[in-house]
Amino acid sequence: MVSKTDDIPASVPGCNPVDLADEPGDGAQEGKEASRTRLKDSCGCGHSADAAMVNGDGAHEHAEEPEPKQNGNADADGGEESNEQEVIVIQDTGFTVKIQAPGTEPFDLQVSPQEMVQEIHQVLMDREDTCHRTCFSLQLDGNVLDNFAELKSIEGLQEGSLLKVVEEPYTVREARIHVRHIRDLLKSLDPSDAYNGVDCNSLSFLSVFTDGDLGDSGKRKKKGNELEQIDCTPPEHILPGGKDRPLVPLQPQNKDWKPMQCLKVLTMSGWNPPPGNRKMHGDLMYLNIVTVEERHVSVTASTRGFYLNQSTTYAFNPKPANPSFLSHSLVELLSQISPAFKKNFTALQKKRVQRHPFERIATPFQVYSWTAPQVDHAMDCVRAEDAYTSRLGYEEHIPGQTRDWNEELQTTRELPQKNLPERLLRERAIFKVHSDFAAAATRGAMAVIDGNVMAINPGEETRMQMFIWNNIFFSLGFDVRDHYRELGGDAAAHAAPTNDLNGVRAYGAVDVEGLYTLGTVVVDYRGYRVTAQSIIPGILEREQEQSVIYGSIDFGKTVVSHGKYLELLDKTSRPLKVQRHKVLNEKDEAVELCSSVECKGIIGNDGRHYILDLLRTFPPDLNFLPVCGEELSADSQRHGFPRQHRHRLACLRQELIEAFVEHRYLLFMKMAALQLMQQKANKDSNKTDAPAITETSEAESNSDTTQTQITATDSSNASQVPTDGTGQTDNGTDSQMATESEENSSKPTTNGPAEHAGAQNGECKSPLEDPKSREVVLNACKAVGSISNTSFDIRFNPDIFSPGVRFPDDSLEDVQKQKQLLKDSAAFLVSCQIPSLIKDCLDHSALPLDGVTLSEALHQRGINIRYLGTVLEFVDKTPAKAQLEHFYRIGITELITRCAKHIFRTYLQGVELSALSAAVSHFLNCFLSSFPDAVAHLPLDELVSRRKSRKRRNRVPGSGDNTAWASLTPSELWKNIASEAQSYYHFTLQCESVDQVVERYNLQKTTLLREISVKTGIQILLKEYNFDSRHKLAFTEEDILNIFPVVKHVNPKASDAFHFFQSGQAKVQQGFLKEGCELINEALNLFNNVYGAMHIEICACLRLLARLNYIMGDHPEALSNQQKAVLMSERVLGIEHPNTIQEYMHLALYCFANGQLSTALKLLYRARYLMLLVCGEDHPEMALIDSNIGLVLHGVMEYDLSLRFLENALTINTKYHGPRSLKVALSHHLVARVYESKAEFRSALQHEKEGYTIYKNQMGEAHEKTKESSEYLKYLTQQAVALQRTMNEIYKNGSNASIMPLKFTAPSMASILEQLNIINGIIFIPLSQKDLENLKAEVQRRQQLQELGKSEEPTEGVPLELEDKIPVD
Repeated sequence: MVSKTDDIPASVPGCNPVDLADEPGDGAQEGKEASRTRLKDSCGCGHSADAAMVNGDGAHEHAEEPEPKQNGNADADGGEESNEQEVIVIQDTGFTVKIQAPGTEPFDLQVSPQEMVQEIHQVLMDREDTCHRTCFSLQLDGNVLDNFAELKSIEGLQEGSLLKVVEEPYTVREARIHVRHIRDLLKSLDPSDAYNGVDCNSLSFLSVFTDGDLGDSGKRKKKGNELEQIDCTPPEHILPGGKDRPLVPLQPQNKDWKPMQCLKVLTMSGWNPPPGNRKMHGDLMYLNIVTVEERHVSVTASTRGFYLNQSTTYAFNPKPANPSFLSHSLVELLSQISPAFKKNFTALQKKRVQRHPFERIATPFQVYSWTAPQVDHAMDCVRAEDAYTSRLGYEEHIPGQTRDWNEELQTTRELPQKNLPERLLRERAIFKVHSDFAAAATRGAMAVIDGNVMAINPGEETRMQMFIWNNIFFSLGFDVRDHYRELGGDAAAHAAPTNDLNGVRAYGAVDVEGLYTLGTVVVDYRGYRVTAQSIIPGILEREQEQSVIYGSIDFGKTVVSHGKYLELLDKTSRPLKVQRHKVLNEKDEAVELCSSVECKGIIGNDGRHYILDLLRTFPPDLNFLPVCGEELSADSQRHGFPRQHRHRLACLRQELIEAFVEHRYLLFMKMAALQLMQQKANKDSNKTDAPAITETSEAESNSDTTQTQITATDSSNASQVPTDGTGQTDNGTDSQMATESEENSSKPTTNGPAEHAGAQNGECKSPLEDPKSREVVLNACKAVGSISNTSFDIRFNPDIFSPGVRFPDDSLEDVQKQKQLLKDSAAFLVSCQIPSLIKDCLDHSALPLDGVTLSEALHQRGINIRYLGTVLEFVDKTPAKAQLEHFYRIGITELITRCAKHIFRTYLQGVELSALSAAVSHFLNCFLSSFPDAVAHLPLDELVSRRKSRKRRNRVPGSGDNTAWASLTPSELWKNIASEAQSYYHFTLQCESVDQVVERYNLQKTTLLREISVKTGIQILLKEYNFDSRHKLAFTEEDILNIFPVVKHVNPKASDAFHFFQSGQAKVQQGFLKEGCELINEALNLFNNVYGAMHIEICACLRLLARLNYIMGDHPEALSNQQKAVLMSERVLGIEHPNTIQEYMHLALYCFANGQLSTALKLLYRARYLMLLVCGEDHPEMALIDSNIGLVLHGVMEYDLSLRFLENALTINTKYHGPRSLKVALSHHLVARVYESKAEFRSALQHEKEGYTIYKNQMGEAHEKTKESSEYLKYLTQQAVALQRTMNEIYKNGSNASIMPLKFTAPSMASILEQLNIINGIIFIPLSQKDLENLKAEVQRRQQLQELGKSEEPTEGVPLELEDKIPVD
């Protein structure tokens, strides 16, 4: 099978033109220059210039019809102009300007023509020497520059121009911004914002382990052979075999955070706002300040700057003090009146600028920490002001106060996207608005639940209330007015918002022009689910009945349709696999729809076509939807399906639909090929073609069996199905068919639009002239359930099995087909996807470490979390269960914590705000503490009120007066967890208490605590908890610091950058490292362009770049990129996220290669600690960490310690890879080397023999590994014999023995590094000159082949392997 991104000729419909973009000039080693020149003349391999686009958007050969592009727009014509433009944006050179600020020397600043003047402002506000200025203009030759002008549009601005910083008069707004900025500078090293989860701050601890920045050169220490004395002793709790899992080391204390106090207090004065007569003197506002020296001063902010006035706390005297120290900046003023401020502020700014920028840039979405130390609560004027003014979003920076979210979200979608610069601008705008909207929606949802927002229907009971705040509409996840009564009531109302969000995500990704969805964010907070949506203009003025012109408002009883909607939705039907179908309305008339009936179409007052309620975008999951009189397929029944679920909204995931269609496509190709071969055979022997037809009928009846047989081949590919616009299922599969007649029939069978099937290649007139091949296609189509008879096209009708939906009689046959398709896909999930997941875990291509990564692994394969119990049963029945122990344990932990989360949700709804911390700590005690009768401490009412009659009709949602929560006992909670596991996951947990569970499934309480906290948003105090005491509770209410929201939202993608990234990966896998590196650098630029500096995809980009730098021998560069990747992973995913652990390991390797041994060890120790906390010691990944640690310790001659880690790695490898695996052989070899260094030759021999046996059995005598091992055995034997002789000599002759000098070898750093590379999956193959020549010839040959549109598997001898698996063999 051709790899997805290899070389698909552009004529395959629906394939991605981007993948072809970089074919011309594959071998061109000249890099960037090449890509510039390539446009001018025609490119290396003789295509015309307009096909050789650097940014991969034009089709490769100009097909007759424009290629369907990713985002639903046809391509810009491939003319020169667009290409020129496309390239300009990427290769634009910067220039340098001089900047002169008052009182400082002029300095140089590198700028790019794309930047706005405003960005220079930002730089100046961040620089150490100018950071205290906010209110200034930049002037060139006396002309003020417009803040929003691009630099390239400013006349006379060129290399070497001098820009002057000129102080401007203040306004109230500018004065506030100034005070806010100064406060931010004072708090810049204070982590409390990160602990409190505000302003997109988050934690990072890398600098603690690298002692600050790793430096540009990465070569701080001497690179001699002498080893510097380093302390290698690992902390006690991370040694192999330790049972202690302390929490405190999770957040090591950063010495920079010891706050350097510059001021005691900075607050707004009570004399604000200035009275009229002072306003006319230019007073803008007043501040109160207490300096470190305890001097109390009152400051006036005026249009000219800041000065001391003569007011005191209780007497108002606005006259300037003497001296008044008038200064344009507050910092200059304070530096004059407080020596301590001057000294500490300077020191603070020095430290601030030394920090890596990635430690302080805001993340795009808020990350919350589940632990925090005790932080002192300090006075903070800005925070106080933010809490009490109705500062909704970002009004100070936006005219017109509140933001019209809907208008912003929709306008950004409408931006042009013809060429790359336009697309970048559009995607950047979309991403920015989405992250702002998610932040605002989260604040609003919390305000709603905390009772700070007035309902729009205050008269109704709390469950039914709806809210509007900051132009966002909020509703609670309860079944209001029995809307969901037939679908499962509150359970359905709770599931609907996430289904709807998935629908919004899917339609957003298809990106059809003219079809609009609502901004949607789902927030779970304090036990409530809140849906936040942007508001359709005009919808609040009308009744819903009038506004809905498409779809149904009562689940299909009354249905309406609308031509324009059908036209728009039809464009989404192919990518989303939705079938157009007819349903009956209340008058028994057939109404045509192209979505589920619940999907409503409303035209807003702005004339846009909106769709909402997309909860049934994807078809129902019949395994969890028992229907009377319907039999599921045998596969499903064998595993106990269908099962009753809480609600009837269980849908299949988009990933599953994609995988299923891909699977059916392979089936289709195989059947067509089979019949064609038969026809050929029949023709040759002049028989009739009857057998061909019987063949298909058999195939139809056997389609289930064929399905299970070919899963082996394609289930592994299924997980890579890309999920974007065009019909992806056909990527290059048809290049398997080679012979002419097969070609003929396989043309129309691709998932391209049927009517274009003929014109795809521009040469064949009607591919189906031959009636025989037409019949073949027809049979194959029927067998796989395609909706068309002439081409492969599978779509689903999402309304099948919806209660209340009726279909017209003439479509009954079609409905039957659709029912069968649904049964097949449900069976496919159980019979293909789950086994393929387990297979991937067995061969370690899927390695979940915790609940989050486990969920991702399930979701990638289209398996819903409700199948978790089924997956665990599968593991239980697998013969190789022992090798899946880690997976099983993580699965059980996930299942238990999810059940606990369900219970916790309803538990919290009955708790009033004043008892929240007591209730949460009581729940955690019942869940985790061994103390048998956890008794809740009802909070002693600190304020006992005289009158008890506090009856209010209108309560905030969480104000039950009840204390029912306090009666929960541990045994009751665990009984509930077991019954929840049974009813929701259909899994039997044998447990009555936490200790039984921990004992039985070998779990860790710390891991359970982390999982439940992350899932429910609890933040606990960072300290050591004693879970196992039978006399004392583990948690008190003081240990619960906060409850955070858990937020789900759409993640807009940077499509161009992503395609560059994929092409780069493909190049690298083919061994073209330099080109790969360039493409990935390009992707990095584009990612930065769209997402800003911080994003998870940028993190992946940096990791791959670092790996390439390392392989190409640029170790310092690798170190710098990987450091960024670690910081980004900590900030964006969290400090103990599995991805962060992996990044730490990569960084340790590059540190070692740069000679920074102690840093490498610290990083590895950190990775091991996090790993222990997240999933414990018993995990295949732990073997890799331990091998790394053992090797580095061996290198610094800590042999005994080294052995502890290496022997542990050997044990784990043996358990998870089987005793005969090559990994185990390598482990034996590493252990043998340490024994050799200790001169314990007998043990060394024993281990090396084991390794040798494995190599011999697996690879044969002749393999170089086997030879190497046998050489080493000989060497060890000689050493052992020599040692024995010497010992005998000593015994015989006593002290005057003539002793042969023995060779004791301390390992060389190079040999250690070589082993480190091997275990981390990096192999360098030395190439001779001759090899290089061959390689070049090979590359040219392959290029010629590529032009012919054929594709070869990459040949042997590609210079480097780049697999994360270990290609030792």
